[in-house]
Amino acid sequence: MARVRAVDGLRGLVMIIMALDHVREFFHVGAMSFQPEDLIRTTPLLFMTRWITHICAPVFMFTAGVGAFFWLRRGRAKGQLSRFLWTRGLWLVVLELTALRVALNLNPMSGIVMLTILWALGWSMVALGFLVHLPVRVLAPLSVAIIVLHNLADPVQASRFGGVAWLWNILHQPGMIRVAGIPVLVAYPLVPWFAVMAAGFCFGPMVTRQRWLVGLGLGLTLAFLALRTLNVYGNPTPWTSGVLSFLRCSKYPPSFDFLLMTLGPALLLLAWLNTVELSDRNPLIVFGRVPLFYFLGHLLVAHLLAIPLALARYGTAGFLFHPAPSMGGSGYPADYGYGLGVVYLIWATVVVLLYPLCRWFAGVKARRTDWWLSYL
Repeated sequence: MARVRAVDGLRGLVMIIMALDHVREFFHVGAMSFQPEDLIRTTPLLFMTRWITHICAPVFMFTAGVGAFFWLRRGRAKGQLSRFLWTRGLWLVVLELTALRVALNLNPMSGIVMLTILWALGWSMVALGFLVHLPVRVLAPLSVAIIVLHNLADPVQASRFGGVAWLWNILHQPGMIRVAGIPVLVAYPLVPWFAVMAAGFCFGPMVTRQRWLVGLGLGLTLAFLALRTLNVYGNPTPWTSGVLSFLRCSKYPPSFDFLLMTLGPALLLLAWLNTVELSDRNPLIVFGRVPLFYFLGHLLVAHLLAIPLALARYGTAGFLFHPAPSMGGSGYPADYGYGLGVVYLIWATVVVLLYPLCRWFAGVKARRTDWWLSYL
């Protein structure tokens, strides 16, 4: 089965958007002291700069499931798919603990250990490796049920489980745990992320059916507006007043409202991309075909760009070899950071610099069939 260009295009679009949020965390003055969702301190532009990037993680998870469906349809057996998902998933976990730490900190030994998106993607793939053996008529409603109902578990606190509280942190409640005395922040609990990926696998046959995409995309978006207006279920904290409060939905873990708010528009974007001719040189296609390469690359490039700016402003850049305050670090100058205009300029620079690198690597993957390229 040939690649569906619209899926690559959607993935590439959210990769570009994602870079904006990570550049903001590295460079924005506000990121050093408060979260952009803090309605007391944020501004509408800062809030929306963060909010538009919320679409990224759900799309990564959902399209990873879609990709697993296409991988299976290329003449492979479910046993082969399971092995691929298990091995690639565990590889992503390894990258989370190694390459991603280097890209974030420029020093693998500095800062707390953070378990973020690659961790969640990896273990969700491992879970999907088991779940693909279920009939779709079972897996689809099971995935939807987990996505819809997991917020019922919000009142359950990890402390209730005593010595195995860490397990609840990994499954549903973000928090700090210790492994052999090392502090580990579980930022991306696995529920309901693995269910989003499984839902993408079940939805695979529908990604080129416009009526399904438009209908379901509109349905999910309208369901978000309705459920959020009712304000009785779907998010751990209710909204109070104003548009920003209405849009402020929990990502850690992603609430039902959060997933409706992001996956609905994502499906509408996918439907639109199905109608657009995208060449192999289009940045959406280039980035969408090498998502892992882009992901690690954009973090490293953004962090490296901070070095000459720090040298010019402070005469030193040693503090950049530690996590930024926005990522739990310290030791940065009190006045570190730049305005949103600079953030947007650096974001554009990162994307432009990555384009030729990603186009080269996409060409390598298109020309060669080496097994290891599937893991990059």
